[in-house]
Amino acid sequence: MLEKRVLRQKDLAVFEKSATGTEILEFVLALNDACKNVPLNADCAVSENVQKLLAALDQVEQLVKATPPIATASRFGNPAFRELYDKIEDAQLLKEFGLTADDDASQYLCRAFGDRERIDYGSGHELNFMCCLLCLKKQGFLTENDYCALVIKVFEKYIKVMRHIQAIYFLEPAGSHGVWGLDDYHFLPFMFGSAQLYNHKYLRPKSIHDIDVLESYSHLSMYLDAVRYVNSVKTASLRWHSPMLDDISGAKSWSKINDGMIKMYKAEVLGKLPIMQHFLFGSILPADPDMSPAGTEPEHVHNTWGDCCGIKVPSAVAAAAADGYTIPFD
Repeated sequence: MLEKRVLRQKDLAVFEKSATGTEILEFVLALNDACKNVPLNADCAVSENVQKLLAALDQVEQLVKATPPIATASRFGNPAFRELYDKIEDAQLLKEFGLTADDDASQYLCRAFGDRERIDYGSGHELNFMCCLLCLKKQGFLTENDYCALVIKVFEKYIKVMRHIQAIYFLEPAGSHGVWGLDDYHFLPFMFGSAQLYNHKYLRPKSIHDIDVLESYSHLSMYLDAVRYVNSVKTASLRWHSPMLDDISGAKSWSKINDGMIKMYKAEVLGKLPIMQHFLFGSILPADPDMSPAGTEPEHVHNTWGDCCGIKVPSAVAAAAADGYTIPFD
């Protein structure tokens, strides 16, 4: 079974230098390198096991269709998400790999769709998806030859599925910097998406302010598509609802943005206790022995915003829907 071991600030410091922490970061960076200058519509090798992952995500989509939200006027998480979560858990999405619900990869994948009790989602859940892929790699189901497809096919599909889930069940944003920085829920589309544009001859970072560019080229890059999506669920200007995105657009090149995203991921996701205190370790991605034992009382850390000390943040998708906006899922 997976267990929490990053319970205090000292545990986080151990994690960042640990074999598991290093392995996770190196895996994410390897995926980043694999998609440099590769558009979403590029031809790439899709192995049988990559196809199995895509089929698993299709299965989640079918479960969403079979689990309608409960009618409510609330802009907070819809309780029907708990039913969906249970269905995902019962579905054993990785059974085609010969893995049961108790296997580490299966547990990471289930937790990649959000928190059952809080009905929220954030970059920590996104990290669980990366850990599922890493576990499959370490178990021999995936190879480095799959890395490009894992980004532009599998991860791209995962993002689409998650946007659908966020829109249907009004998942609340988990504690992070998303609400004033990049996106309420995701981080990696901006890292991988800037890698896709790394040496683009024509598109520049400032292009995100051109609606026509976003509409015409969002199918090529996760970054442009993410900005397009954020604009669709936020009614104010980019300057107001996503000031960090607005500031980043002043960078001279996508390579600069990609380098910055890597540094930010280290500091704001893997290096933040409010996120990593929920991370779970197992036999494939083990905890360092110098971390606090499982069951130790965690150190309470105030999030900069979000669900902390009982303060909840409603779904921006729910607010947009209440105002009559149609939210695109793709």
